[in-house]
Parts: sequence; structure tokens; C-alpha cells
Amino acid sequence: MQIVDTAVLDATEALCRRFQRLTGRTNVWLAVQLTNVSIVVYFVWAALFFWQRDLPTRLFVGAFCGGVLWALTQTVFKDPIELYESQAYRRAANGVRNPRRIRDISLRVSFLTLTLLLAGPVAFAYASQRQPVVVLGYSLVLLTTIALYLLACDPLPPCRGAVRDWLAAMAGARGQAEPQRSLHEPAESSTRSGSPR
Repeated sequence: MQIVDTAVLDATEALCRRFQRLTGRTNVWLAVQLTNVSIVVYFVWAALFFWQRDLPTRLFVGAFCGGVLWALTQTVFKDPIELYESQAYRRAANGVRNPRRIRDISLRVSFLTLTLLLAGPVAFAYASQRQPVVVLGYSLVLLTTIALYLLACDPLPPCRGAVRDWLAAMAGARGQAEPQRSLHEPAESSTRSGSPR
């Protein structure tokens, strides 16, 4: 399974580097955004599953979700993305590979195995039972697996991104084609008087 993990990790790193060349955003930025999505999925899952329960259960789940949100503000959301990106850039500039490639291999393999093995039963359970909670639970496993692979990648050196350059060139071309008017200039009237001068 380590061969599969290495292949998936190399493919993920190649995709992350292509994404970074296009947008200027790193794998760290992608992982944080994916973490945010998984948090939203977690709260939606909790709301859907416990919405029809009695009041004490809903209060307990609401308090638990509030506690999870507080814990996230003390851990994951405590430092800005730029701090993590600068650490990754510094490590890559020194020629050091990401230590998560080796350190998190057992965790990645476990989640990859879980993702692959649960795909069939989840599809069957959803097709036969029509339970969206099953799909939401599986999506948390899938999002965690993807985030683990994203965090194990090494970013390229900082770059602006082709999309930003393209948008800047389009904005520059548009600015040359349509000169900006001063707010004090009167707008041209669409109706012209037919009187000769």
C-alpha cells in the first residue's frame, strides 16, 4: 500500500504545483480551504442528523458543535495561512523535503484505505436507503484524506500565478481601450442635437 501512497502523493504534488503556477496559491492554502469545507460539512451533517430529535439532544449537539468551533479557533484558526506558507517556503528553499511525507504515512494509508473500502458500501447504502447522512459522513473521510495528501506536498517558490497575470493584462488592455473619465466630466449625451454650427 506504500507504493500506492507514494504514487498518489506524487500525483497530488504535481497537481498542486500546476495549481500554484496558475493561481499563485500553495498546497497549504488548498489544505486550509479544504479544512474549512470539511468543517462546514461536519456542521451540516450534525444539523441534518439531529434536527428531528428531542430538545435536550439538539441542545447537547449544539453545545458540542460550539465546543468544536471554539477548539478550532484555539488551534487551526489561530495562525494565519501566510505563516504556514512562509514556513513551507523556508523549508523548500533550504532543500528540505516535507517531514509529513514520512511522518504521516501510516495516517494517510489508513485514510486512503478507508476511502477506497467505504466507497462501495456507501454508494450501496445511499442507493438503497436514500440517507444523505451516509454520504456526508463519507465526504468527511474523503476530505480528510485529500487534506492529508495536500499537507504532505512541497510547494514551489512563491509566484504570482498565470491567472493573476492574465487578469492584470486584461484589465490593462481594457483600461487602454476605455480611458477613465473624471467624475467631474459630463457624460456624453446619447442624443445629439441636429443643429448645424
